[in-house]
Amino acid sequence: MSSVAERIQDFNSNRLPFYTGLKYQAMAKDPFYFFRGTAHLFYEDLASANTLPAGPLTWVCGDLHLENFGSYKGDNRLVYFDLNDFDEAALAPAAWELARMTTSIFVGLNTMGVGAPEAKNMALLFLKSYALVLSRGRSRYIEPQTAKGIVQSFLLKVGERKQKDLVKERTIRKNGDIGLLVDRKRLFPIDDEALTKRLSEFVDGWMVNVHHHRFQVIDAGFRIAGTGSLGVKRYLFLLERLHGERKYLLLDMKLSLPSCMYVHFKNQQPAWQSEAARVVAVQERMQNISPALLRPVLFNNESYVIKEMQPTADKINFATLENRFDDMKEVLENMALLTASAQLRSSGRQGSAIADELMAFARDEAWIPVILEYGRQYANQVKADYNQYLAAYTAGFFGKIG
Repeated sequence: MSSVAERIQDFNSNRLPFYTGLKYQAMAKDPFYFFRGTAHLFYEDLASANTLPAGPLTWVCGDLHLENFGSYKGDNRLVYFDLNDFDEAALAPAAWELARMTTSIFVGLNTMGVGAPEAKNMALLFLKSYALVLSRGRSRYIEPQTAKGIVQSFLLKVGERKQKDLVKERTIRKNGDIGLLVDRKRLFPIDDEALTKRLSEFVDGWMVNVHHHRFQVIDAGFRIAGTGSLGVKRYLFLLERLHGERKYLLLDMKLSLPSCMYVHFKNQQPAWQSEAARVVAVQERMQNISPALLRPVLFNNESYVIKEMQPTADKINFATLENRFDDMKEVLENMALLTASAQLRSSGRQGSAIADELMAFARDEAWIPVILEYGRQYANQVKADYNQYLAAYTAGFFGKIG
């Protein structure tokens, strides 16, 4: 069998080399970053182990972990806290999604220095909270009026943020003109002028023909965000309104690749028009309200997801909750509620189990200790894999460091 380093290199071989190097660098930080960047390893190993209960098929985001929940402004301009990454979305057993989330709790809390007993209690809390919400068969959502504690504070803060503040943070003025802030951390220049021109013309046409917004692209760059998707083509556009009061808009456009879960459930998937169509369709059916301007598009015969840019900071960083166990519990209960609600909301769609099947699954809690134990054991595997990866990375297997 190939080494961990070889499996990672093979999986990422179709990505842009320079930006994939940034992904490798991020994955070397700690085991949780490594876990976030290696969903493919997780599912390869899970399929080989074949130890989880079959359970019902449901729509899953495919990469559920502690930092794939966050706040955003929906297309109704209200603020929500929900699952927010659907690159790996697929039709799969509910138990697989739960196993990845449970493992992330063990890995994430262990990385923070939380002891094994407390981490186990937190993972168990998530699973039991999920089962309780799912068993009731009613999807729910979280907004400032229904949130509590730290999540409510988080949402209220986000709700106060204005679009102009985000634009100000991401732009720079020079000689009276405004342009994107190219800091070579969150944003890199697009070195190909012809590509920049084609991208800008494409977005201009899309804005007019699809949304009738009288905005025009005035700058573009290569965006860096997340961990798992680093190396994938992703662009950020700054648009200015052509008429009326001066107003700016930021758009994110990200290439969609096949889900790493597909190889395990290929025969169960619908025939999507494109990978971006898959991502958008599953996101729209799992979220209560989707982000503004969310659409699949085709550019240069490649499928992209386009949407209004959401700040990368709008996620709860668990590292800030160190030793705040009551806050951790409350956040995990919210995440469990959202996971169960997303599955209920998307139930009965294109092969997914109906709500009654999901409710029956939730009430038979025999699967809870199985998934809990799998997550605990696989967290140890993640740590071992990370150590192997770090050794290979430091030795230069993935190329020059820095």
